[in-house]
Amino acid sequence: MRIFHLSHTDLDGYGAQFVSKFYLDNILFFNSNYGKEIDDKFEQILSLVQPKDLVLITDLNLTLQQCEAYEMKLKEKDVKIILLDHHQSGLECAKKYAWYFLDNSRCATSITHDFLAEIYGKDEKLHKFSKVVNAVDIWLNDESEFELGKVCLGLVSNAKEINKIMFDEKSREFIFYILEKSQEFFDKQNAHIALDNATHFIKKEFFKKEKDDTLSNLISTFIVDMLSQNRAKFEIGYEDKKGILTYNIGNTSVIGNDFLVANPDMDFFIDVTSRKTLSFRANGNANVSLMAKNLVGGGGHVNASGGLYNGFKDGYRYEVIKAQIVDLIAKKTQEKEMKDER
Repeated sequence: MRIFHLSHTDLDGYGAQFVSKFYLDNILFFNSNYGKEIDDKFEQILSLVQPKDLVLITDLNLTLQQCEAYEMKLKEKDVKIILLDHHQSGLECAKKYAWYFLDNSRCATSITHDFLAEIYGKDEKLHKFSKVVNAVDIWLNDESEFELGKVCLGLVSNAKEINKIMFDEKSREFIFYILEKSQEFFDKQNAHIALDNATHFIKKEFFKKEKDDTLSNLISTFIVDMLSQNRAKFEIGYEDKKGILTYNIGNTSVIGNDFLVANPDMDFFIDVTSRKTLSFRANGNANVSLMAKNLVGGGGHVNASGGLYNGFKDGYRYEVIKAQIVDLIAKKTQEKEMKDER
């Protein structure tokens, strides 16, 4: 039996997965914010499940329509579903569906911990972790763990160094690493201050491979390595040139240049963002100012240009994002060829 664990994208959502990772084997993780993304992630899960698998949903409340649809589709595949949540907005669903467990007195991490600890046995370290998350998630500001919980909340919300759309598993691994390391401070004096002071070094330890460097440089090297290892997935073409497409990669100038230096056979680097902007980078092998002009009416320098793609629709999966840029290139290339023939 495999377990497909879908959870929210905040401390409580990842915290619930951190707990299930401790207790369970053969588990695949998915994270979603609210809205259409939940349905998108469910469809991904549905395409992977097999009979006797289990879908576990935490820290996400569903609508009645979603409950009905999910139950029906999973029943057809002989797959069980359990939902553990604490949002009062799910009360109507909890009354109708036996698999929908709701308890608004505890956060999802605490519910998940107590549920699994009852089956597999209590772990004191993990119990403390669930109390820290609970204190901040349901805002128990008189609890001793509250300030520590606030620091952990910030650790997860600010863990944007690895883009989760492009590198979903690695992004989650990074967050789990931070949560694991945070536990080392729980019993220290002024634990919240000690953890806050150590945050920079915790992140550096994750990204550091051999020699030390600034956090920014370590992150750039790490991301460039990830892009290089998976370049076939990100590769796109433009006329007789080849490059890669990233999404919300951040620090485009540094990462784009570092990638092109590490991959001299690649001609250009494009980053598209949720704000519809396109950033183009080259290292002497392509004129990206012309590329930006032809594709989106943008421009700039030969090796660094930009533009706005008004038709871009943000998405939850890299494949959907890449398809839009590939279609744009195909359309504009065809238009240019027809114009040149006249």
